[in-house]
Amino acid sequence: MSKKTLSDLRQQIDAVDRQLLDLISDRAKLAQQVAEVKADSGESNAYYRPDREASVLKQVLEHNQGPLSDEEMARLIREIMSACLALEQRLQVAFLGPAGTFTEEAAYKHFGHSIQTLGANSIDDVFREVEADNANYGVVPIENSTQGIVNSTLDMFLESTLKIVGEVELRVHQHLLSNVVDLKEISVLYSHQQSLAQCKKWLENNLPGVTRVPVSSNADAAKRAASENNAAAIASETAANVYGLAIHDKNIEDVPDNKTRFLIIGKQEVEPSGDDKTTLLISARNKPGALYNLLQPLAKNNVSMTRIESRPSHCVNWEYVFFLDLEGHLKTETIENCISELKHDADLLKVLGSYPRAAL
Repeated sequence: MSKKTLSDLRQQIDAVDRQLLDLISDRAKLAQQVAEVKADSGESNAYYRPDREASVLKQVLEHNQGPLSDEEMARLIREIMSACLALEQRLQVAFLGPAGTFTEEAAYKHFGHSIQTLGANSIDDVFREVEADNANYGVVPIENSTQGIVNSTLDMFLESTLKIVGEVELRVHQHLLSNVVDLKEISVLYSHQQSLAQCKKWLENNLPGVTRVPVSSNADAAKRAASENNAAAIASETAANVYGLAIHDKNIEDVPDNKTRFLIIGKQEVEPSGDDKTTLLISARNKPGALYNLLQPLAKNNVSMTRIESRPSHCVNWEYVFFLDLEGHLKTETIENCISELKHDADLLKVLGSYPRAAL
């Protein structure tokens, strides 16, 4: 059999591209029909279904045989779903701004790029935008693999009625951005406190005498660095592009596999997807065995707890509330039984949401 020429291969690629175009168009038309059926049945408000999106991605990845990685294939499928959903209605998504933050990247990773983003000045403001229906959903950071929990996000759940409807994990690469030529010219460095902590060793070795100024976000840091002489910022590649800064040094984080987990917040209840988490907020009076009594129903019902965090209750000094991440959905028998038993020992029990586990 003769070897194919470059011209032959290109013709085959052109043919496949035309097939892809036809198939994507067919999918988009089906999405429009779904919208019409929902409208006729009075379900027009439920145009975005986190459980459905998660199930579609799971099925696609189960059939992926390469050569594209699961992560790359998931990105492509998300963008197709995002574009099709936008034909029905473009989602409004609030994030911790300004433009160029890792939270904005997380929003695009989870929802695709066919959304309308709304930058908020603080995590509190992200919650408020969703509560006020200025945004359908919000994206907020919850924990970093090296620096731990984001307390301001946990604190907002103490008072907010919003639910967790999804999660997304983002591999975070920290870059030193500046328009100076030599590191010796840098006199001030702007960054979010979390990023400063994640790059501590690199900064001590390379910028030991430079003043470090914590700011509200890495995008804000890039914005400031772009407007000042002899300034630098720790931020993302996106922030470098948005604010016209050069990437002086790449990947300066101390731990290479540095990830941040983000939560998607909204108002809807999410149906089971087959691979879910449930997050609870619970508290009990400060007495011997209080925490043991709260955790005992988990072991009894064979429920796996993946995380527990404590925060001051904001009501009584030296009393705390606990945030628990459990494996499973609220509508499964094991989680239902567990919550039923927790009600006997908990002064406060609040289900923050059941939602699909983060995909790639």
